[in-house]
Amino acid sequence: MYDIVADCSDNVPTRYLVNDACVLSGKPLVSASALRMEGQLTVYNYLGGPCYRCLYPVPPPAETVTNCSDGGVLGVVPGIMGCLQALEVLKIASGQGSSCGQQLLMLDAQEARFRLIRLRPRQAGCSVCGENPTVTSLQDYEKFCGSAATDKCRRLCLLSKEQRISIQEYKEIVDGGSPHLLLDVRPLVEVDICRLPFSLTIPLASLEDRKPEHVRLLQNKITETKEQMKAESHVPVYVICKMGNDSQKAVQVLQQMSGSELECITAKDIRGGLMAWAQKIDPSFPQY
Repeated sequence: MYDIVADCSDNVPTRYLVNDACVLSGKPLVSASALRMEGQLTVYNYLGGPCYRCLYPVPPPAETVTNCSDGGVLGVVPGIMGCLQALEVLKIASGQGSSCGQQLLMLDAQEARFRLIRLRPRQAGCSVCGENPTVTSLQDYEKFCGSAATDKCRRLCLLSKEQRISIQEYKEIVDGGSPHLLLDVRPLVEVDICRLPFSLTIPLASLEDRKPEHVRLLQNKITETKEQMKAESHVPVYVICKMGNDSQKAVQVLQQMSGSELECITAKDIRGGLMAWAQKIDPSFPQY
């Protein structure tokens, strides 16, 4: 058994597993993470400090979690966080102690800025390190979190079969010339890498926040499409992203907006996203 554990994982089930193993064996856990242009570092279960479950007693819904495969990360950011993580391991191992036992170190690489946030102390009611723990052995963490313990791209299933179409079915719609709106909900940094020229780009975050300028833009495009259809029917909106995860979330948002904030639309997600387009429709389309 290791004296100090470094958590470099990229998924929630593994974080709970490693945390519980450290608490049950009495080992400090040096945890670091990175996503896009941000990084975080803290030390759990150290000198009476909180464990991961003290701060996150309940796992987040699987559809709200973004990992590096889905969200991307600038390579230098995990490099920085890994070096800081190694530093804390060496400080603890050499007896110098760590200042991150009850603090969260956050890196904003975009602004080249670090800041420290004080964490709440160990919780007496914590299910693993509290006064009356209910977790006394390792369990099925994939079942507990409702997601897979893997760093690979997740495959969410938030919509019914009727609310999704395959990339081949969408290609037939394009070839048939049927009026429709293709909505790309990837972050702009990914759109700069590649995009389908006939798509409208509105990041998922903007849809979720109901940003007025993007709602107006979407409504204008819906109106244009309806005029092309020359019929009083719901405008078909097909949503695409990189892998087919964020597009499902966007369809749910659009369904909430249809008929109230927007004209009535029929929104569907394209399974597999742009990577499916590259693999099954256009091999020359960039993959990233």
